[in-house]
Amino acid sequence: MVRKIVMENLTCSNCIAKVERRTSRLTYVNSASFNYANQILLVDFKDDYDEDKALKEIKGIVDVLEDNIITHYYENKVEVKKTNFFLEYRFVLFGMLLILYTFSAFRIVPVINNIFGTSFSPLNDLSKTILYWIGYVFLISKLLILQVKGIKNFNIFNENTLMIIATFAAMLIGKYEESIAVVILYSFGEYLQNRAVQKSKIEVSALVDLKVEYANVLVDGKVVIKDPMQVKVGDIVVVKNGERIPMDGKIVMGSTSLNTAELTGESKLRTVHVGSEVLSGNINVGDVINIQVTQEYQNSTLAKIIDLIENATNKKSKRELFITKFAKVYTPIVVGLAGLLIVYGLIFDIQAIDDYIYRAAIFLVISCPCSLVLSVPLSYYAGIGTAAKNGILFKGSTFLHAITEVETIALDKTGTLTYGDFFVKEYSNMETLMLAASIEKFSNHPIAKAIVEYNNLPTYKVTNVKEIPGYGISGEVEGKVLLAGSKKFLANNNIEVDSEKLPIGSYTFVALNNEYIGHIIVKDELKETSMQTVRDFTKEYDTVMLTGDNENSARDIALQLGGIEYYSELLPEEKLAKFNDIRTNSVSLYVGDGINDAPLLKNADIGVSLGSATDLAIEVSDVIIINNDIRLLDKAIRIAKKTRRLSAENIVFSLTVKIIFLVMSALGLMWMWLSIFADVGVAILCVLNALRVIYQKKYLVK
Repeated sequence: MVRKIVMENLTCSNCIAKVERRTSRLTYVNSASFNYANQILLVDFKDDYDEDKALKEIKGIVDVLEDNIITHYYENKVEVKKTNFFLEYRFVLFGMLLILYTFSAFRIVPVINNIFGTSFSPLNDLSKTILYWIGYVFLISKLLILQVKGIKNFNIFNENTLMIIATFAAMLIGKYEESIAVVILYSFGEYLQNRAVQKSKIEVSALVDLKVEYANVLVDGKVVIKDPMQVKVGDIVVVKNGERIPMDGKIVMGSTSLNTAELTGESKLRTVHVGSEVLSGNINVGDVINIQVTQEYQNSTLAKIIDLIENATNKKSKRELFITKFAKVYTPIVVGLAGLLIVYGLIFDIQAIDDYIYRAAIFLVISCPCSLVLSVPLSYYAGIGTAAKNGILFKGSTFLHAITEVETIALDKTGTLTYGDFFVKEYSNMETLMLAASIEKFSNHPIAKAIVEYNNLPTYKVTNVKEIPGYGISGEVEGKVLLAGSKKFLANNNIEVDSEKLPIGSYTFVALNNEYIGHIIVKDELKETSMQTVRDFTKEYDTVMLTGDNENSARDIALQLGGIEYYSELLPEEKLAKFNDIRTNSVSLYVGDGINDAPLLKNADIGVSLGSATDLAIEVSDVIIINNDIRLLDKAIRIAKKTRRLSAENIVFSLTVKIIFLVMSALGLMWMWLSIFADVGVAILCVLNALRVIYQKKYLVK
């Protein structure tokens, strides 16, 4: 089972990768993945684990890497005390004051003496050196404590190690002021970096701030405030103006308008009344309504959305996985190059060995890969949050990345391109309608529902009902076999149907006791949004429609969509086979909503289901479009491409700056204090750049 473990204040990018690896190695753990933006470790535990022991051991893993990390299970509320800046950095501040005094004594006092003719005596060189070293120790004390703690737990090689070795080497060769400047800038930069990361988490979390803290439940005529987890199916919930609907349900009293923007991205208000089904997460902006709960909170739309978003980083993109692997080899390589610089100086230029040690120290400062390890996952999480804000749910950053590589798009017809709201256009005779309605009431197919709703004639008692997906339904009426379904269904039972002269539409053919009785024609309208969207898809992607509907209906819809390629009268297994033939070696995407679409949604590289889809279709899909608008698929691709571009910008920018600085330092053209920009400076800029996906507006309209 998957459990969420919160790790408040864990911001060290190198530590996060180690926490994931070390937790995954525990005998009772299958896998572990850290969600950086939420600071939650998703742990897939084996069945036989002790949760108290597990938390203790995982907390031990974190504590050897970082201080002040508050670790607890997600469902256990823990009060987090705010850290006092001055208390946390008291040694650094004291060291800065000591350094400032020493610097002023040797740099400012002589100037004052010269200007005013005074004779203040600064400290001698030995005193200056001692004070600089004392100040340096205070400044780097926090890193030293962490390093000692790490050595005790065999965590020796990290960014703290690099910073300590680099600045200590600079102090040894007399570069006191530069070494101290680097420690001060690094400490300040780390503080700014943590603030930037915290800010980014707040920005991303605000995109999907959908949580419901309470529910107003009607009990014996009185409104009682309850925790959403305590509300049961069948309870009546009262939702007032401005409140968020806590659970999925059906309105039993009142009418109002709902703001669905946070759930679907649709700014237009939705009017609802008695009998309307409403989803949790929508906000009531009108009169008070009473809702009968149809789904408990943990199974509601709102809970599923929150869970999907929080667990999204459990499936990392190829780029995130690459950066994790790259960071493991990048730092050792740079450290090795730093060592080679010193070796080169010892062999070829021993008189300038101090200069080569100085260059090597700069190498160590530059080598930290924080900018990459921080910004790339944050880019994808911000992209997932932005998509969710617009009614698009990605089940992982791997799918956000993969959707940018799509070349083939296959679309289901009914309920995807069309409304799926069938209506009876005509029928052969009353007997056909009565028989069809009698047996179709046992089916959940949209066509069956349309026939049942249309019929107002008396029906027969049907027994031994069997439904064959993609074909039709059979039963017995007064001992006679009743069949209702496709032309192929009747043909398989040796009943011939002449449908050549029938008008365009979807058909249900009816036979009783091996005799053809008649047909019912139902129609389904094409969504207005489908036309332009699909026409745009055909300009960039190989676009095809796959449907189980008859040839005439499929051709009619395909022509309205601009004459796209289509395949009709496909059974579920035939749909899958045809899709596999079409996609060849390209990245494929399939959009559907029915039970018979589930195999294809699971088989496609990316399966996209609509919000009206069956539970099975939603379960196996990789992307969910909540409000059934096919236009959001285009928006999803544009958000994904923007996210991928930002992550690429961060990678290129970070590596370019680091390579330039490394080359300059190797040539002796770099100062240590400036090299700090290649570490925390670049990291801060990359984190801020990752957030641009949240504020970029041009992909939201087309």
